[in-house]
Amino acid sequence: MEAQMQKIMKRKRRSITKKKTKKKKRNTIHRDNIFPLLLAAVTYKSDIAIPLIEKCLNDLFLNLPHLQLSPILSLLPSLLRFNCAEIACKSAEIIGAVSLSSLEMNEMIAEEDETVKGLISLLTSPIREISMAACNAVLDLAITSVGRQQLLEFAAIENIILCFVKESESPAAKVCLLTDMMLLEEDEYPILLLQCAISLINYCTVEQLQHIPTELFGKFSLLLKRLWGQAYERRLCSSSSRSDQKNEFCISNIRTNNLVECIFRLSINGGLHQQTVDSEHVKRSIFDSGEVDVERFLLDIWETSPMLIRNPPKASLKQDGIFGPFIQYLGSKEAIPSFLTSILKHTISCPSISSDEIDISHVINEIKNHIGHPIIYHQDIRVVKTRSRERELHYFQEQCDLGIDEILKCEEAFNEGYSIALRGLEFRYQSIAAIADGLASLFGQPSAGVNMYLTPANSQGLARHSDDHCVFVCQIIGVKRWKVFPRPDFQLPRLYEPCDSRHDLEDTSRKSDGSECQEFLLKEGDVLYIPRGSPHEAITDVNAGFSLHLTLAVEIEPPFEWEGFIQIALYCWGNKQKDIQDTAGDSVLYNLCLLSVRLLHIAIKLIGNKNPEFRKACLVGSKLLCSDAGDRFYNNRKTTFDCLFNKITNESKFSDAVEYLEAALQKNEDPLEHIRWMKHLNVEEEKSSSSNITLADLLIQHRDIAEATFMEVKSKICSEVEFQNVERYYQVMLEKYKKVRKQYTNGMLSLHSALHNEHELTSSYNT
Repeated sequence: MEAQMQKIMKRKRRSITKKKTKKKKRNTIHRDNIFPLLLAAVTYKSDIAIPLIEKCLNDLFLNLPHLQLSPILSLLPSLLRFNCAEIACKSAEIIGAVSLSSLEMNEMIAEEDETVKGLISLLTSPIREISMAACNAVLDLAITSVGRQQLLEFAAIENIILCFVKESESPAAKVCLLTDMMLLEEDEYPILLLQCAISLINYCTVEQLQHIPTELFGKFSLLLKRLWGQAYERRLCSSSSRSDQKNEFCISNIRTNNLVECIFRLSINGGLHQQTVDSEHVKRSIFDSGEVDVERFLLDIWETSPMLIRNPPKASLKQDGIFGPFIQYLGSKEAIPSFLTSILKHTISCPSISSDEIDISHVINEIKNHIGHPIIYHQDIRVVKTRSRERELHYFQEQCDLGIDEILKCEEAFNEGYSIALRGLEFRYQSIAAIADGLASLFGQPSAGVNMYLTPANSQGLARHSDDHCVFVCQIIGVKRWKVFPRPDFQLPRLYEPCDSRHDLEDTSRKSDGSECQEFLLKEGDVLYIPRGSPHEAITDVNAGFSLHLTLAVEIEPPFEWEGFIQIALYCWGNKQKDIQDTAGDSVLYNLCLLSVRLLHIAIKLIGNKNPEFRKACLVGSKLLCSDAGDRFYNNRKTTFDCLFNKITNESKFSDAVEYLEAALQKNEDPLEHIRWMKHLNVEEEKSSSSNITLADLLIQHRDIAEATFMEVKSKICSEVEFQNVERYYQVMLEKYKKVRKQYTNGMLSLHSALHNEHELTSSYNT
């Protein structure tokens, strides 16, 4: 805020300096007389009073630091409405100066509702000088949270955007970038409007943004994207795109990272008219070969063994297939893919978000200084090759932004046998995002990821490795040979946990029978399913040309495993019993019951560490439940649920849970860290999370009855919990996770659309 104040005060000083050049001797009004004279003149309401009002306001402005402003503030609404441009302008200028004088004065102005309303009404004045003065005052008032909140309360954003759109539509509009990334001096007015809009939009809540009229919203977004597209092209081609100068690119006084954040915010709730691919369409595209239906796949193949799905008709690759739009965008099957440089030039960095984050406002605050940057090596892209089982060789040796020079080198690397691995296509192309959304719905997950792998002939990109997620390898162009090895561990890898090293995978492969390694040749249109944890590698043939495939990744986050579903079941039961137990009057017994529930959360984790069934995706949110096979699949889910609770009844041990609890507390660790995500079910439940040590003390004092209470609580839970009740809580959790990931995707797609379709955006706006 201090930097912003200095910038605004500098602008004010320039304005005052210009006026001082016209300075001449004149009589001044004593500051004690300014208010009574001004009150009398305003009350008189006659053109005769205009010169006196102007004189009072000029002297008021010069004496601002020394005046008692409280009585004068009451006159500002009338002065702002006065039918004289000079008076309205000077009144707005005084509001701005007072707003900058101190935090207290800024908030005092902001709390005058009629003054704020009057100021906002001047934004749409047909007189340019009045509108500019009001715009400057709004910027000054908006430096505090109170000021911004009041401006939002009285619809300042709508008025500012309306003015900016009208100004941009006028034939005289000159909102264009120059070689130094600054705007012409005559563009000061639209830039002031843009500064105001961006400042307020980037302060808005998600709910406040929804109040902007749709048509106005759309036009403004297109204008912002045009500016952003031009700014990004300049940045990419400049040597200044290095990390230490990331924030130096600006349009006039507007930094591009603020512009990018504004576009992102405007898009999170569906600012784009996105393509949609329902889960049924995805299911048909993958499983319609007839070899195995999706129900049988989920029951027998899913997370168990690899499977090749032949697609001789190549239906998914046709123009009306799920990959048709993306293939049309690529538009090339030449020996050296000409689309590579174009793709990378129009791709920006997509920073990762926390796995258990469900508030898009928190996400924006975390990533706002990192979005809009060129792609980052390792995070977004890898250029890699593997020869004769050697370690992976990376073309770029460190994490860095890829400017235009590095992007051009990627084509050179491809010619030298390196594969290009581009992550996060679901954030970059609307058609791919639609496929990922449909796939996620099919498997009942919040989201799915899509990566692209471009490999030259006779080459291996990634070394043998295993993933912590299931993948569907979709061959788009060319052919590729795959080897898939048995999972070295009976336990499914959990998302974000370290996978086995390449050395361990090779040792396991050597020990295994050769027949256990499965080999597959993927041709265009084929799909290969690889379960999580299964080591795999792929290579292109010498004479087969280059290969392009997409991997559709289904990531099973902890809440959506069977263990997560069981933990939610335990939460449901405890939440239902809480009020009954709390009113029983026996605080010791109540706390022992609470301790027992927490120990059961730990016991479930310990069982899950040994039993692979607990780590499998529960698929309770799968769209398959809405299909013809839904009843059979639902009954299968319910049967699995009952079986897992039987395991808890038979295998959960009080002593094991207590030992784990005590060890965690001794290390000053949270013994319930593994279910941190459960806070999203009910925030109020978190109020008791700090009482672990108190409960441990209770355990020491009443250990003789604690185990009996644990056994009793366990028995009740296992006999009373109902699948349908748990399912409702589970769906709530699923929707919360899904919402924030959809919002993030919308924002990233919007930014990429400005780079992919700049000319299309321009023609669309002009029409």
